[in-house]
Amino acid sequence: MNLNELGTFVRSRRDRVQPSEAGLVSGPRRRVPGLRRDEVAMLAGASTDYYIEIERGGAQPSEQMLAALARALRLTSDERDHLYRLAGRPLPPSGGSAAHLPPAMLDLLDRLAAVPAFICTDLHVMLVQNRLADALFGPVVPAVGPSASFVHQWFTGVPKARALYPEGDHEHHSRSLVADLRAAAGRRGRGDQEVARLIGNLEQRSEEFSRLWAEREVAVRRTDRKRIRHPSLGILHVNCLSLLSEDGRQRLLWFNPVHGTDSADKLELLSVLGTQDLRTEV
Repeated sequence: MNLNELGTFVRSRRDRVQPSEAGLVSGPRRRVPGLRRDEVAMLAGASTDYYIEIERGGAQPSEQMLAALARALRLTSDERDHLYRLAGRPLPPSGGSAAHLPPAMLDLLDRLAAVPAFICTDLHVMLVQNRLADALFGPVVPAVGPSASFVHQWFTGVPKARALYPEGDHEHHSRSLVADLRAAAGRRGRGDQEVARLIGNLEQRSEEFSRLWAEREVAVRRTDRKRIRHPSLGILHVNCLSLLSEDGRQRLLWFNPVHGTDSADKLELLSVLGTQDLRTEV
């Protein structure tokens, strides 16, 4: 562990990231070559005071904070590993919630500001999402282990998961999630402990999952048409498209409104409303 060097390293990476690369607007009065400290803190979900302490070598960031910093600073996989070693933290597993995100995939996510978009792992663990996805799906809630997977949440009765979709669509999504998970399990191989824990946990906790898993359907989710339920705007009809990383461990998903529906207008309104809930309390 070398926290002084960690602070120096983080500061050097901050200087090289242009605001536009991080989806920020560069004003005419900017006096620093890269990002400001408060901008890195905002992107990483930390307070400015805490981030300043990291740069000063006075704080040992958690593994979750290191993952957030690596994404905010657009670090390469080698730079990300170096960051963890300087902080005295173990390197995260390649498929977990702290998985490394290629800068090119983050750049593409930033360019999809007009539609909801997010990046998740092949086990449907949410990594990062844009502002419209926050507004449509709700903010990302940090979690570890099998419960971090949306597949786990779907089959174990987490209310938020199934509330996103009309009840009539649940069977379709259940089958699609299981078939996609089997494809991911086959791609990872029998020795992968993360996927083994997820499947084992779901077989114990969900009769529905066990029944569908036994059918051995397999299909990678690449495109889909969805009806998504928003608490204020009602049903949005969207085409869901995805882009897989080279190793298949991560995917970028974005949601375009279906032509001939009012969903484009609703997404435009959602971009204004953000996370406000306009339902009238009775």
